[in-house]
Order: sequence, then structure tokens, then C-alpha cells
Amino acid sequence: MSHFTLLVGSTLGSAEDLADDLAGILQNHGHQTVIHTSPQLDHILIRPDHYLLLICSTHGAGDLPDNIQPFSLQLNEQQPDLTGLAYLAIGLGDSAYDTFCYAIHKLDRQLADRGAQRIGDRLDIDVSQPDPPELIAEKWLDHWLSQQ
Repeated sequence: MSHFTLLVGSTLGSAEDLADDLAGILQNHGHQTVIHTSPQLDHILIRPDHYLLLICSTHGAGDLPDNIQPFSLQLNEQQPDLTGLAYLAIGLGDSAYDTFCYAIHKLDRQLADRGAQRIGDRLDIDVSQPDPPELIAEKWLDHWLSQQ
């Protein structure tokens, strides 16, 4: 059994809904989960033996949602050594925009620059497609879990 810390960046709530759904799947597989909707750097530093699952929508012209901006600022200002932190990343966006899923790309880059290691392909979900984001993310997570 592993522990998953889910950090959520959301403006309208779709990333929060997705986090709830994925936490349920992880719990059904016997994992422990905690969801943070006001992410802070301490949330990923407090448990060195956890997986981080980062779920973030893109807001405006490629901006981070307001609730996750402090986390991004803390990464830049404190520049913690995140070596050994394993993470997964899911972005929500609309491919009609040039900045499609830019927020998760930015956070992914920030974590990698600090030494964290992404342990799977980043999932960029196009919310303008007919399949609901939950279905796409569930398949992605099930695939990742089956490989562990």
C-alpha cells in the first residue's frame, strides 16, 4: 500500500472533481490518499515516502488557477531539493487555445527542475472532446497502476 498526495489546481471545480474520482480509484486499490485544494509546498515535503499526483486545469491565457499559484511561487522562491519525489501529472485544458494545458506543463517543469521525477507520461486532457475527463483519467491511472 502506498500513500498518494493529490494537489489540485482548479478554477471551476473540474480538477477537484477529477481528484475525488481518482482518489476513490486509488483507495479501491488499497492506497491511502489525501487531497489538497489549497496546495502548499509543505504538503509535498511532509511525507518523503509518498507519490504526488498533480491535477491542474489551465485558466485564462495559460495561467495557473488562483488556488495553486502560492505553491508555484513557493517552488520558485524556496527552491527545495525534491530529489526522490515521484509524481504523476494530469492537465485539463481546451485544445482550441495555444496555451493548451500550459499550467500543468509549467508545474511539471518546476518539479523536474527541483529534482522530482515524473513516473509516467503526463496526461493532457482536452475538455472539448466528447469523452469525459474522468473516463480518460481513469483509463490512464488504471494503466499506470497495472504496471506497478
